[in-house]
Amino acid sequence: MLFDVRTYTLHPGTLSKQLDLYQRYGFAAQTRHLGKPFAFLVPETGNINSFTHIWCYQDAGDREHRRAAMKADPEWQHYLKITADAGYYLHQENRLMNNAPFMD
Repeated sequence: MLFDVRTYTLHPGTLSKQLDLYQRYGFAAQTRHLGKPFAFLVPETGNINSFTHIWCYQDAGDREHRRAAMKADPEWQHYLKITADAGYYLHQENRLMNNAPFMD
């Protein structure tokens, strides 16, 4: 299993605004192509201007195929434009991770 761990840092005070945009315009399109996320997390402590979501794939080929379909979706493209226009993001970190050997 391949885990795509994505953490986004936003301008202070904009987390709830970005999550609202995502819920209204992005969530349906993304889950239509990627399935339900393994986790979608908001902080209780630490960097309170960030959120993390984790998506699971069978392997890199599965990830590539599903993400390409999502990128081609007009509804997803509309969400990306709205998000870019809002300008809430400061930083994005993506990590592709596998289970430790003893977790298989």
